[in-house]
Amino acid sequence: MKNTFKVVLIVLITTVFILVLSLVFQKDKEKKSNESGGETIVQEKNDLEKAEEFAEEMKPKVEERLHKIDIHNFIKTITFDKGVNINPMGYIIIRGYINGNPEKYDFSASLEYRSKEVGTMTFSPELSYRFKDWDKYKDEPELKENYLKRLSEKEREQYLKDIGEKEK
Repeated sequence: MKNTFKVVLIVLITTVFILVLSLVFQKDKEKKSNESGGETIVQEKNDLEKAEEFAEEMKPKVEERLHKIDIHNFIKTITFDKGVNINPMGYIIIRGYINGNPEKYDFSASLEYRSKEVGTMTFSPELSYRFKDWDKYKDEPELKENYLKRLSEKEREQYLKDIGEKEK
């Protein structure tokens, strides 16, 4: 019985020793595979870092789209907020503002990573009106008049200046 116990103990100790050695060699092997010429290989970027890089690449396209819809040449400067959001649908959302006024003239753009395109854009109401083509409503001049009536005298004067018109 004592001999059986000794044999089992020796087998158990040997098994543990082999397991420990194999783990040590495995860790050493992983460490060497992560090193290249003494330098550690750069780990793959996370999703947020990829999204931020992609957003930087796409900002000129967003600016181009903004200038295209700016029929009154209102835009003087475009400023982008720092950081991005990734919505549940996988779109990368960037935000910014026009002419140094984030309270009145803000926008957001959804970027499509797979197609490398600018998707939908949203604008604050004030900015949206700066892009409005009133020539499309020549048959309904009351629409523009109703909008202008909602504005204070100072706001109306500024709006007409922004779209390149003078007060009548």
